[in-house]
Amino acid sequence: MTSTAVEFDPAGLNVWSDEEPFEVTRERIAEYAAATNDPIEAHLKGDVAPPIFGIVPVFDAMMVPIIDVVPMHIFGRVVHGEQDFHFHRPIRPGDKLSSRAKVIGYEGKDNGSTITVLIECRAEDGELVNEQYLTAFFRNLNAGPRVGEGAPAHKFDPALSQQPPLATVPAHVDADQTYRYAPASGDPVPLHLDEQVAKDAGLPGIIAHGLCTMAMSSWAVLTEVADSDVNRLKRFAVRFSKMVFPNDDLETRIWRTGSENGRTTYAFETGRGTDLVLSDGLAVVAD
Repeated sequence: MTSTAVEFDPAGLNVWSDEEPFEVTRERIAEYAAATNDPIEAHLKGDVAPPIFGIVPVFDAMMVPIIDVVPMHIFGRVVHGEQDFHFHRPIRPGDKLSSRAKVIGYEGKDNGSTITVLIECRAEDGELVNEQYLTAFFRNLNAGPRVGEGAPAHKFDPALSQQPPLATVPAHVDADQTYRYAPASGDPVPLHLDEQVAKDAGLPGIIAHGLCTMAMSSWAVLTEVADSDVNRLKRFAVRFSKMVFPNDDLETRIWRTGSENGRTTYAFETGRGTDLVLSDGLAVVAD
């Protein structure tokens, strides 16, 4: 399908949104861990947050700046393309966090346009807790040549798939997964909760949250290569490739790709059989 030309507004680039406050509780951490089938005891007790819990405090801030760049009438075509977390320290119960976001760039392509949002999450004293790059994709719309910056690369080397993985970790998407994940994450999008809404959108039924699948892949990596210690995870990035549905059986496959300056890099992918649902996975773990 030929993409339709659309005009994004470069004046909205690099303009920070207002800060959004969020107070972390032990109960909310534990709820999130349980909603993602996380097996790590410290997460389930709420002692320390799982890595992808980082999306919860920033949820209200992360999409706001896109409104200043993208015409409102095309928001119905947006999907979550990629997510890239850079961790400075884990989130802990009692943290009083503030988050802000800005669009740093966009680019048109033959099949659609990407827009990249940089999100900062800070503690009450200003300490940077994490940075996140969200890449949104607008299907079949072409915003023209690149303006500004894109997210850092995390491309998977296809040659790795010809080698046996270091580890494989199974996960099951429960029938009620989306109903547990929605309140735990603060994501109320009806495609994940209302069968009729999903079918009206052309889907076979409700779909799982992409970030829930990402959370499952994160505990797979942590348990296999980081001794279940979230303090050691420094970066975690994926591309959302295909939709996931309740009752799906998934498998995360992990490869070691290098080590430098006391950190080891891993590539990973998560599949449903031969279908990749998460691709271009990258994890950086402190030794």
